[in-house]
Amino acid sequence: MRIGQLARRSGVSVRALRYYEEQRLLESARTPGGQREYPEEALERVQLIQDLYAAGLSSRTVIELLPCVSTGVATPAMLDQLVIEHDRIATRIEDLTRAKTKLGRVIENVTAAKREQD
Repeated sequence: MRIGQLARRSGVSVRALRYYEEQRLLESARTPGGQREYPEEALERVQLIQDLYAAGLSSRTVIELLPCVSTGVATPAMLDQLVIEHDRIATRIEDLTRAKTKLGRVIENVTAAKREQD
C-alpha cells in the first residue's frame, strides 16, 4: 500500500510515517518511480508504535525496543527495559482504574443529588 493509504488506515499522518521510516521503526520498498510501498503488516506495526507512544514510552525507548518485536530476540538490557516498561504501564493502568472508579462514584452522587432536587 502507498503512504497515503497507510496514513488513512492507521490514522497517522504521512509526516509521522516518514519520521518512523527515518528512525528505522518502519520499512518500505520503493517503486521504480520512487514512491513508498508498505506491506500489509505495516499497519499493525504503526498501530503498535502508536500504542507504545500512547502508553507513555518515549520515541527513544520505542526506537531501542522495537527491533525485538520484529526479530523476537532481545539483549538482556532490552529485556530488562521491556519488563520495566510493562510494569510501569501496569501501574499506570491501576492508577487510572482507581481514578475512574472515584470519578464514577462522584458522578453517581451528583446524579442522585440532582434527582432528589427534581
